[in-house]
Formats: sequence, structure tokens, C-alpha cells
Amino acid sequence: MAELSRFSSCRGVSFEINPNRNNFLSDSTNEHANSAVAAAPPSRAWYSWRRLSTLSVSKLTPVLSSSRFNPERTYTRSSSHFCDLHDTDDDEEEEEDEECEDLTDIEDPVHLSSRSSGSLSQSKKVVAAKPRSKLESRLSVIWLDQGLFTVYKRLFALCFTLNLLGLAAAVTGHFPYGQHKAALFSMGNILASVLCRSEAFLRCVFWLAVKLLGRWSWVPLPVKTAATSFLQCVGGIHSGCGVSSILWLIYSLHQTLSHRESSSDEIIGVASSILGLLVISSLAAFPLVRHLHHNVFENFHRFAGWAALALLWAFVILTASYNPVDKSYDVRGSNLVDKQEFWFTLVITLSIIFPWLLVRRVAVKVSAPSNHASLIKFQGGIESGILGRISRSPLSEWHAFGIISDGKEEHMMLAGAVGDFTRGLVSDPPTHLWVCRLHFAGLPYLINMYKRVVVVATGSGICVFLSFLLQPCPADVYVIWVAKGIEENFGDEIVRKMKSYPAEKMVIHDTAVFGRPNVSEMTVEAARRWGAEVVIVTSNPSGSRDVVNGCKAAGIPAFGPIWDS
Repeated sequence: MAELSRFSSCRGVSFEINPNRNNFLSDSTNEHANSAVAAAPPSRAWYSWRRLSTLSVSKLTPVLSSSRFNPERTYTRSSSHFCDLHDTDDDEEEEEDEECEDLTDIEDPVHLSSRSSGSLSQSKKVVAAKPRSKLESRLSVIWLDQGLFTVYKRLFALCFTLNLLGLAAAVTGHFPYGQHKAALFSMGNILASVLCRSEAFLRCVFWLAVKLLGRWSWVPLPVKTAATSFLQCVGGIHSGCGVSSILWLIYSLHQTLSHRESSSDEIIGVASSILGLLVISSLAAFPLVRHLHHNVFENFHRFAGWAALALLWAFVILTASYNPVDKSYDVRGSNLVDKQEFWFTLVITLSIIFPWLLVRRVAVKVSAPSNHASLIKFQGGIESGILGRISRSPLSEWHAFGIISDGKEEHMMLAGAVGDFTRGLVSDPPTHLWVCRLHFAGLPYLINMYKRVVVVATGSGICVFLSFLLQPCPADVYVIWVAKGIEENFGDEIVRKMKSYPAEKMVIHDTAVFGRPNVSEMTVEAARRWGAEVVIVTSNPSGSRDVVNGCKAAGIPAFGPIWDS
């Protein structure tokens, strides 16, 4: 009798717990075939929703050349993982680790068939796999899944190197302006860092990229993919400039202490406090800390940043009004507006507070198609490819989700119940939520830049792509959706929206019925047949990595979520 393996369910797709295997690779023997076909070579089928016989997922029939194939449902614990974006619950991350360590039995379909007939001759066997620790899992996301020479890290290295060269020139006396304006260079780096995280600024940049590069057919594909890589990894500039601002501020403090007679204790104290807050904020944003303790990162990054901004204003006012001759302060507006530091600080402040001016508490309708997901509905249509943030309390954690909308009267979010916040939407559905009316653009928005695109989603990751199926779109989109218990977990409304899209433009695979497909191979073949310019995938880190690497090996540009997205 074949040995039975244990599996973990991760964001809507079942994976065998084995760090050295492709998580999307199907077994050499089809686990869902009956005993009459078990010895035959496995065949993979692509499933189009309209070609499936009924809305009942439990009765779906694959389109196969072999009429002997008789799929049986996989009996595992229901998946509680969905591909949500930026879910900032530490509990969610802990639950993922616990579930990946918890080994769930999968019963052999042959045994199930025998049991149903009343004869079970052999007992079930279990093969235990060594679980991966939380630290190992998080490090793999940062290093293994993303590599050492990603666009993100190259942008970080470029910004940091340019600043180091400028700083070295200032220290050696070859850059007098930098020597005398070190604090201004620190502010300039803070400004660049803030703009690279400003959702209003990035919304404009994404819109401009789509309008300029997507309008004309003569724009080369490598230019579009380079722009996509840059915009997806613009966080590298944020990090590089953030760290560089600390170095410039250290140098500025050194210069001030070297000429202490030209400054005051108040100015030195404020500058030192700003430096301390920037260091704390940067340490909290270190990738390992950010992954293991996301709420710690978010709170320190936000509140330390706000405190540093308040002190920055104090620093600008003190330095602009200080008279070193009589050791006094003369605060005048004319003194401020003549200083470059004032205008840098003003732009930084406006960039930070503008999104908060658009935060509102709005009425919502929350429904739960299952214990594993919820649908949150809002008033007003939203264009495709846009994401939004919601919160129960505006000063606590915010959660970002893809927006589903036909662009008319309402929009909705699909949230998998994987953390305290998202589980609370199911168990205790709110009537009101805090939202930021400034919705932001992400990788899905750049689909509008291309002509023919294949999108791949697992679990509730489909939410970021559904609007492209419901609204007119410049791109001709082909959809691959892999999920577990589609109708049971996601409900009739999501199913109806999927059914409204042409059957020849989609593949829907229910892993609870048909087992695990080779999504990477499926995507490559679909992209070739579709003539796709690019592939966009939304999945867990290892799943996204497999699809992206498989497409790139086949010479097809592909993009998926990065750890900083």
C-alpha cells in the first residue's frame, strides 16, 4: 500500500511539507484517480468553469480524454489561509507557522473507496516531516524567495552608494556644499524616502506610467517590464534613503559639535533626539524584525516617524532663528521661508498628513460565505487594479486588500480569515470601518500597461484581479485561479462574478476536488498559447517564486509579490 503523506494548507492551496520540493508540483501518481487508473501515467487537465457541469463544486467534472478518471475529494482539514495583502497581524504569521507545523492526515482515495464499501484491510500510515522553524521560514522569505540581487536590493545599493560617495566627498573637503549643508542632505533623503511611501505620490506615478507606456504600441516590451520592476521595488529607494539620512545626520551632528560655539544646546539636543528616533525606526524596519514582529515594526515606524517629524520642525525653527553672536533666538516668518530646510520639511509634512486627512468612518455590509472568508461591501465604484486599507481603529493596525468592483455603484473586499482582524470580520462583523479614501495603486494596476496578460491567483488572491474581469480593460486578460473549496469558501457571489467572464479566457482549479496542479507549468503553457506579454501572480512566497522562476526560465516576463510589497 502506498504511504500516506501529511500536508499543510497555505493560502488556499495544499502543499506537502517538504522544503526541498516544488510546492506546486503534482505527484507522479494522481492521488485523486481511482484504483483502476492509479497505475496509469498521470494526466493533467485544465478546467474552465463553463465547461464544468454544475455550480456545485463537489460535483465538478474535469475535462479529460480518459473517461475512466473518477476524481474524489481530498479529505483534509479545511484551509484557513488565503492570499491577502499586507495583513499586519502577528497572530496571522504565528498561525501560518503553527499550521505549517501541524501535520494533517490525507487519506488515500483508494482507502476511502474501500471504507465506503465496508472493507478496510489496511491501516492508515503517516509520514511525518520535520517542520521548519519560524526563523527559518522568515529568513527563506527574505533570502531564498527573493534572492540577493533583486531590483529592490539594487535600488537600495544604488541610493546608499551615491550617498556614501557624496558623504565621503564632503568629509574630505571635495564637496563644500555638502560639508556645510549636511542636515539639508539628511532632510532630502527623508523627503525621498517619504515620497516613495506616499500613496498619493505613487498613485500619480503609476497613473503616469500607464498613460505614457501603455498608450502607444511602439513602446518596447523591455521598457514596460523595466518600469514594472522599478515601480514594484521602489521601496528599495525608501530604505536606501532612510539609512542614508542617518549617516548625513550623524555627520551634521559631528560638524555642529566641532563648532559648538555656533550652535546651542537646544539645537544639539533636538538633532540628537531625531537621530535616535531615525535609528529606532530603521532597526524596527529590519526585514527579520518586520517579518517576525510586524505590529512592532508598524507602530515604531509610524509613531517614531511622527515624533521625528515634530522634532524636525523644532530643529528647523531653532536653527533658522538662532543668533550665535548673542546666543538668542529671533523667530520670524521671513527667517523661515528663506531656508531650504523649511520647504523640505513642509513637503515632508504634507506628504505624511495628506492621506490621514482622507480617513473616514464609513458604513459597511459584511457577509461571510464561510468560516474562512468574508466579503466587505462599500458604496461607490472603483477602477480596476486599485487596493484599499481598512481598520477598526485608525491609530492601530491597518490592513490592505484588493478591491473588487464593476466600476459602478459599489465595491467590495474579499478577506480570508487568517488573523485576529480578519477572523473578527467573520465572528463579529462590524457595521462601520475606518477607511482611507485615498486608494492606492500596486502591481495589479500595471496590468493596464500591457496588451495581453496572464494573471495567476491562489485563494483569495483572486480579489486583486476580479475587477479586470468586470470592467473594460486595455489588456486582454487570461485568468488562472487555484483555490480549495471554491464555492464553499468563497460563496455564490464570487462564483457568479467569475462566471460572467468568457470561459475560454480562464482556468479554475479546485484543489479539494482535483488535487494539486503544477501551476508553474500550467502558467507557462497558458502564456504561450495566449501570446501573453507578461504574467502577474499573486500567491504565497514559495508559490509566487515557482511561477515567476518557471516563466522567466521559459523567456516570459513575470512578476509576483515581493517581501516588501
